[in-house]
Order: sequence, then structure tokens, then C-alpha cells
Amino acid sequence: MTTETKSMETVAGAKRRARAGTFSRVLKYTALRSVTMIITIVIGIYLTILIANMGGYVDEIMRGQIRENVGLILRNQEDYKQLSPEAKHVRFEREVLDEEKRLGLDQPFVIRSFKFLRDGLSLNLGRALRMTSDTGSRQVRLIILERLGPTLLLMGTSQLLLFFSSVYLALILSRKYGSFFDRVVITLSPTSSAPSWFYGIFMILIFAAILRILPFGGMIGAPPPENSFEYALDVLKHLILPASSLFISLIFISIYNWRTFFLIFSSEDYVEMAKAKGLPDREIERRYILRPTLPTIITSFALMLISLWTGAIVTETVFNWPGLGRTLYTAVGLYDTPVIVGLTIIYAYLLAITVFLLDFVYALVDPRVKVGGGQKKA
Repeated sequence: MTTETKSMETVAGAKRRARAGTFSRVLKYTALRSVTMIITIVIGIYLTILIANMGGYVDEIMRGQIRENVGLILRNQEDYKQLSPEAKHVRFEREVLDEEKRLGLDQPFVIRSFKFLRDGLSLNLGRALRMTSDTGSRQVRLIILERLGPTLLLMGTSQLLLFFSSVYLALILSRKYGSFFDRVVITLSPTSSAPSWFYGIFMILIFAAILRILPFGGMIGAPPPENSFEYALDVLKHLILPASSLFISLIFISIYNWRTFFLIFSSEDYVEMAKAKGLPDREIERRYILRPTLPTIITSFALMLISLWTGAIVTETVFNWPGLGRTLYTAVGLYDTPVIVGLTIIYAYLLAITVFLLDFVYALVDPRVKVGGGQKKA
């Protein structure tokens, strides 16, 4: 066997060992990351259950409300009025006990908290305590599904428009540092300190109360249009004010943040070298500014997508928009723990999956990153 053949076999063996080492490292990293995510989700969901129940204090509130409601119901029944005081007391306590048993309040809170945790992790969301879906069902799954569409429509329209327009405008401003429009954005960026519902109230006052060109709130007019095209136009008409308030409240600070971020990379030596070579601005932006910032842009976009699930709690309430944000607000006011926990669980799963996948996306878009924490490539 010649020296050249031995050398080729040695190189091939080294490549096989490198591939095996890479696969082993990625496998170990995936397993460790999965276990970490599961532990984090379990702790987060259980803390949510404790907080939503105030450590069991909500049970006492619910017991008081049950006794009050049962008393009001029995007081209006003729057969109850005819009973003796002792019989009234026995029936009242029996009705209260049955209602507590139906809601699971006959068991200690600690036992029920672990039952909530088991059901939550398996996405067995169960039944709401007080809230109902549009069809009258108390299944938490149906309540969430019915409110998911309006939230995705509102948040998806406003947040996607906000993200892409702010990145695009920030990239333009990073080329025109110190220009008139750059100073305008810097001046207006503090206006984003006001929440979206604050702008929403003023927009309702101007466009609905004074000008009367847009509806005050809701998602559809009454009665709803029968034609599908007119129905869609009516929904879009109701969408303008809440989506605009969400967009206006964040657009200037978002442009300012991205513009500052792009300016940092625009001042790198390799960008100055590319400018000295005479490369066009679009080529410099694509190869030397956008490419190294791609992991950050992807991260921001991914987290923005899962934030669509949470909705805008106060804004949806102000505009009477039937989304998940308003649903969560109502559930908190009614102490409806299954709905609160159900919304939190699904968001926790989405967040964990997104963070897990982002590690691998970084390795695909940035050659300097290696999954598993290996040595950086030159």
C-alpha cells in the first residue's frame, strides 16, 4: 500500500470520526436541552396554577359565591319555601356540597393543584368554571379556539406590519444618519411610552365619536351582513382602529431600536472596506449588515409570532374585540382558573418549542455557531 493511499484512508477515517463526534454532540445537546425545557415548563405551569389560585385563597372566594348563588336559587323555589327551618338548612348544605363537589372543591388544594398540572401538561384543559363559548359550551378548548381567530387577525395584522415596516425603515435611516427623517424618528420615539389603549381611546373619540366614519368597537356590526364579501369588509372596517392603535404605539420606538442596531454593524471595518471598494448600498446592506444581524432578526420575528397568541389584553377590552386578550381579562375577573392556566400552558409550549428550534436555526444561518457548544469555526 502506497503512502498516498494510507494518507487518503487516514483522512477518510478522520472525517468519519468527526461526523460521528458531531452527531453525538448534537444528540447529547438535544437531549439535555429537551430535559431542561420540560423542567422549565413544569415549574412555570405549576407556579401559574399557584398564582392563579392565590395559593388556594380563590377557593374560599368561590365557596362564598357558591353559598350566595345557591341561597338565591333556593329562595325562589316554592317547594323550598314550604320546608321547615331545619329542612331548609339540610337542603341548602346539600346543594352547596353538590356544587362544591362538581367544581372539585371537596378536595384539598394541594391535591387539586397537581391534578391541574397533570391535566395541563397533557393539554387536557377540561371545563371552565364560569366562562362559556359562543355555543354555550364550557370546554376550555372550545373557548380558546373561538377567540383565537380574532386575536390572530388583530395581532397578526398589526404586528407583522409593525415588524417589517420598522426593519425596512430602520435600514433606510441607518444609511441617512443625522438626516431630517432620522431626527424626526428620534424625536417621536418617546411617544411609544404610552400604551396602545391610550391611543385607542383618542382614536375612538376622533374617528368614531366626532367624525363617525369608523365603529366604536366590536368585530362585526349588528346585524351582520349576509354577503360574505360585505362581511369581510365590515370586519376590516372594525379592525382599523384597534390595529392602528397597536401599530402607532410601537412604530417609532421600534424603528429607533432597529436603526441603532443597524448603525452599530454599519460602522464595522469590513463595511467601511466594502464602501471603499465601491460596492452599491443594497449589496452592502444585504451581505455585510443584514447577514450578520440575521440571527437577531430571526429571534425577534419568532418571538413576535408567538406573542400573537397572548393578544392585547387592555386594547381588546377597550375595543370590545372578542380575542384571547379580552378572554384572559374576563377569566382573571371571574377567577376562572382553567381558562387562565389553559392560555398559559399553550403559550409556554409555543415559547419552549420556539427557543429550542432557534438554536438550530442559528447554526444554519450563522456558520460561526455550532450546535452543542463546540469550537467556533474560523
